[in-house]
Amino acid sequence: MGYELKHKTDKRVAAGRFYPLGATLTPDGVNFALYSQHASEVFLLLFDRPDGDPTDVIRIENRTRYILHTFVYGLKAGQLYGYKVRGEFHPARGLRFNENKLLLDPYAKAFSGKARNQDNLLLAYDPQPADLDLSWDGRDSTAIVPKCIVVDDRFDWQGDIPPSTPLEKLVIYETHLKGFTAHSSSGVASPGTYLGFIEKIPYLKDLGINAVELLPIHEHYTEDFLLAKGLTNYWGYNTIGFFAPESSYGTQRHPGCQVAEFKTLVRELHRAGIEVILDVVYNHSAEGNELGPTLSLKGIDNPTYYCLTGGPNQPGRYYMNYTGCGNSLNLAHPQVIRLVMDSLRYWAEVMRVDGFRFDLASVLGREEGMFQASASFFDAISQDPVLNR
Repeated sequence: MGYELKHKTDKRVAAGRFYPLGATLTPDGVNFALYSQHASEVFLLLFDRPDGDPTDVIRIENRTRYILHTFVYGLKAGQLYGYKVRGEFHPARGLRFNENKLLLDPYAKAFSGKARNQDNLLLAYDPQPADLDLSWDGRDSTAIVPKCIVVDDRFDWQGDIPPSTPLEKLVIYETHLKGFTAHSSSGVASPGTYLGFIEKIPYLKDLGINAVELLPIHEHYTEDFLLAKGLTNYWGYNTIGFFAPESSYGTQRHPGCQVAEFKTLVRELHRAGIEVILDVVYNHSAEGNELGPTLSLKGIDNPTYYCLTGGPNQPGRYYMNYTGCGNSLNLAHPQVIRLVMDSLRYWAEVMRVDGFRFDLASVLGREEGMFQASASFFDAISQDPVLNR
């Protein structure tokens, strides 16, 4: 990589805190915290433009309980960033570090755009040799990877009060956020967007609806085989950002606008007495199996975040595919439970959604290769004061 030699940051940095994870905005700057048990080095890259070179590359010097953290003074909301993580590339033992690949923060609250695997740059391996994923690809992916955006959580909720409708009285309308208004017949000013959805609230009220269940609105990735056919992953069951609302459903007025626009949608639905339920996908990620892209978790700490052959004590090359989608998140690991719980609390507390529908919920209860009714994830949910309602 050599960035630490080519770039010298002029930013004032400090040790920062190991909690909370992600990029946390403060009046003085931004705290960055990233979990990786097996990484040897982590670099924070800062950008002025989504398509530009990094303006600063900061080697994160501070590590607490496998969390690498630093504080950068002077950064503001809207700052673009990403990570590069150095470690052993030994896929046969589950280690897939490649310092040449820019990685998305698992806790990022917004992305600058969509990831597309141009010229196979998102692969950590060279797809030409016969051994495929055991080989190494040294090309830099920075130019084609969307950048994470530092988000200011402040929002004018205008006295928003959730409807709190009893479960037995809910009349739920399940719909696709984009598809609900994408066609010109919807007559909305911003078709296929969070704001466009607001214009159809009177229609929902006329139907007698008091809750909408939105198909996945977490940032998702479209698989290569679909793009090769000129298709897209329309339904969105292929998450790459568990905290980030889908960027393509925003109006694109400015990078990260999708966050405030989603909050505006929630506020206006609540004002109309309509609850918001999210269809969420925590059972797998968009990185697929051993032949899939390296976008985030796979390059940050593959053995921690995914269920691999060989088990946790001797992780292997291949992914346990309980989901039928190429991989399965390792909900038996405390850090992965933390990721999902932090995501759920964020959507409940900061984005103010009213409930969740879990895709392939039984996979979240897998421990030691089988479903457990008393799995750690279910226990975590039941004791959480925010989520157990």
